[in-house]
Amino acid sequence: MNTAPQRGSAAPRTRRWTRAAAVAVAALTAAAGAFAATQSASAQTTTITVAVNGNDANPGTVAAPLATLQAAVNLAQPGTVIQIRGGTYAPGTNVQINANGTAAAPITMRAYGSEKVIIDGENMPYTPGAVDSSIPRAQRGALHVEGDHWRFENLEIIHGPYAIFAVDSNSNVYDGLITRDNYESGLHIQGASSNNRIVDLDSYGNRDPRKNGESADGLAIKEGSGTGNTVIGARLWNNSDDGFDAWEFLSPIRIEDSLAWSNGYNHWNLPDYSGDGNGFKMGGGDDDLPADHVVVNSMAWKNSAHGFTDNGNPGTLHFTRSTAWKNGKTGFDVDSSTSQLSANLALNNATQVALGSSSGSGNSWNIKSKWVDADLRNTSAGVITGPRDSGGSIRSTDFLVPKNYTIGADFR
Repeated sequence: MNTAPQRGSAAPRTRRWTRAAAVAVAALTAAAGAFAATQSASAQTTTITVAVNGNDANPGTVAAPLATLQAAVNLAQPGTVIQIRGGTYAPGTNVQINANGTAAAPITMRAYGSEKVIIDGENMPYTPGAVDSSIPRAQRGALHVEGDHWRFENLEIIHGPYAIFAVDSNSNVYDGLITRDNYESGLHIQGASSNNRIVDLDSYGNRDPRKNGESADGLAIKEGSGTGNTVIGARLWNNSDDGFDAWEFLSPIRIEDSLAWSNGYNHWNLPDYSGDGNGFKMGGGDDDLPADHVVVNSMAWKNSAHGFTDNGNPGTLHFTRSTAWKNGKTGFDVDSSTSQLSANLALNNATQVALGSSSGSGNSWNIKSKWVDADLRNTSAGVITGPRDSGGSIRSTDFLVPKNYTIGADFR
């Protein structure tokens, strides 16, 4: 099992400057507002501090912090920043996040400075649940989110009954999170949920013994609807089911600059293993209703099943400048949809593409019939799967970039 890549020190790539700058400006604005406030947990102030050596009878200042995340959440109002000192927090029940911030004054939960914060759900119920059991809705997630206008930044969440389970929640930002080794999906959003933004997520090693591996994804936005949900810079690997799953989510989701690899393999020796193993599962459902999802500049490799699949979604999906390499089934499996594909690269998959009624131009299969690894600049994934740069972005690399054609994903 891979360990969590750490933030590195290399400079962010020029190609990502616009996104990185926007995220940085937002973070600096939030930080300025938070630290300008006085250090108290009263209703008139905006910063609450939590520490492993705190006490919930304290006022929640840096000098006298609270002890539990739930106590801080219970005090939060629009504009509050909950800053968590370094250490491991292992509550016996999940953290219920139901209050709302506002667009002008979101509520923020983040690590204090550069300190490392781990939220460990191992002591919570359903870690794991019994085989064939169901987790009650309120107990899903080490962080259970039903509030709007929250920001979650630079937290590591492990061993939970889901790491984060968000339902009917809107306009939240999940930035720089690690969700690993949970007993269900790492980050799961469902229901009436719109305008959520996932940035620079690393989600791996998630599995579900209660379902023999069939439902634990790295990232899932599923079983619901809501426009404006966006995924940027995610890395999703070694999850028991899929890297990304949009099962029965009926509004367009946009994914860009993201990676999914080595999903769908039984690293845990689960009996009767049934993980699907797609890199990016872009819809599908019992009724196969359409949803026009978008994937840009993303890669899927060495997944046990498809790299990218419509999974029965009959909509018009858009795949642009993306790469599928060495997947166990089809690189781009879009024969149930009317998808549009432009400048994508597929090679060394069991099958390169299944188009059906889908169409496009400038893809590798439109250019020539046979592609081999010698057509690529680099087939070593060490940089792209290694530490992120100091700004949280995936490091620059020519991994899987063709030597002579401008197609497929490019992380240079």
